[in-house]
Amino acid sequence: MKKTIRHLIAAVALALPVATAFASSEGPVLEKAPINIQDTESLQRGAQVFINNCLSCHSASAMRYNRLTEIGLTEDQIKSNLMLATDKIGDPMNIAMDKKDAKRWFGAVPPDLSLIARSRGADYLYGYLRGFYRDETRPTGWNNLVFDKVGMPHILANWQGEQTLEVSKNAHGHEEKKLVLVKAGSMTKLENGKANTVDFDTRMADLTNFLVYMAEPMQVKRQQIGYVVLLCLSLLLLPLAYFLKKEYWKDVQH
Repeated sequence: MKKTIRHLIAAVALALPVATAFASSEGPVLEKAPINIQDTESLQRGAQVFINNCLSCHSASAMRYNRLTEIGLTEDQIKSNLMLATDKIGDPMNIAMDKKDAKRWFGAVPPDLSLIARSRGADYLYGYLRGFYRDETRPTGWNNLVFDKVGMPHILANWQGEQTLEVSKNAHGHEEKKLVLVKAGSMTKLENGKANTVDFDTRMADLTNFLVYMAEPMQVKRQQIGYVVLLCLSLLLLPLAYFLKKEYWKDVQH
């Protein structure tokens, strides 16, 4: 038994340097995405960004246009601002691009984004959307700090501007990667903290927020129901707890 324990300890000790090496070679630390699916205005802005900029290549086949009424939009607003004339309000968010053409143009078929937030996580998406930088070695001229050798071009470069990647080594000899803005865009945050129109990071937070909502639309209603249930349980159990406490302590002498 003691021999087995010693072997296990030795195996763990040998594995630690390997684990440390893998940890140090992982991608950048992801910033926490400012997600709030109760913010309907943010969800509406995110839906507008998604449909106007992402839906030309990426489908969202599990999401229907009429579900946008759940984030405060009317059917008339959806039809007027977010749909093509050929689409119907109950249609899923599909694209017209042929898969063979997509593979020939991009090297791979752009993924359906219905559940991307559940598979990748909000922090990953928020970092990815803000992580594009110029890389002339790539076919599109763009790369991404979060997704190395990405095949997607930076379609929102006119909003964010252009970034370059700077690689340096810290005091421990580990590589540190940093994005540096070299050309401002229409939504680039200025030095005084303001933006030309609206901050690009805020727009990407809105888009990430919508992707999180789209991956599970019922979570908004589920959370609202959860709050009501907790409130009802509190109102029900508080008197019971009070009388139970009185019953237990009635014989205690002060």
